[in-house]
Amino acid sequence: MLGLKRLGLLATLVVVGLAPAAAAQAAAQPSTQDTQYLQALHQVNLAEMETGKLAQEKGQNQQVKDLGAQFVTDHTQLDQTVQSTAQQLNVQLPDAPTADQQEVIDRLKNLNGAEFDKAWVTAELAGHVQAIQATQTEISQGSEQSVVQLAQNALPVLQAHYDALVALAQTLGVPVPQTSASGTPSPGGSGTPSPGGSATTPAPGGTITESPTPENTETPTPENTETPAPENTETPVPSVS
Repeated sequence: MLGLKRLGLLATLVVVGLAPAAAAQAAAQPSTQDTQYLQALHQVNLAEMETGKLAQEKGQNQQVKDLGAQFVTDHTQLDQTVQSTAQQLNVQLPDAPTADQQEVIDRLKNLNGAEFDKAWVTAELAGHVQAIQATQTEISQGSEQSVVQLAQNALPVLQAHYDALVALAQTLGVPVPQTSASGTPSPGGSGTPSPGGSATTPAPGGTITESPTPENTETPTPENTETPAPENTETPVPSVS
């Protein structure tokens, strides 16, 4: 009987000892914010590597070719960190860009010369604005330190890409998304392109989505704006004395 009591006590101690370990394992799971950022940034990297190669092959402007090569190098290195971090946190990463990204990749494949250059820069501007926004969100709202650190390391790379794209866009006459006074793309700003015209801040999955053209941008003309002519405007003729 005493042996059974001791066995029961031992079982209780084992269960109690396992409880903190199980709780620690559960706490180690990344948040939805951290998980979605890793997945979205991975898809950004996949798309950027693809469009960067297209820029090298199809670009007419040498700066487009050079910037495309730089994007391939930088996003390949960035994605290596994304993959290693995701593996440590048991986060499953997508194996392809988003449907929207793939659609624009396919469209860019059918363009050539100056037309390709402008379309490529437009897509890259929109995508890097969105990637910067998502990265800033992860830095401020992420809970897993390794993912937050990844975002902190990625931000200056994405910002440098954006700055280079702005300079190139000005050379090619391509519209640039609205930015804040500091030069950083404004999160949720009215001038920031959103895929499909969405009012919410998009994740970086929209890397190659073009900026939508706002509708009804004309300033309405107020009614009855004519100034009424004053009555009896004729100048009286002075009488002769």
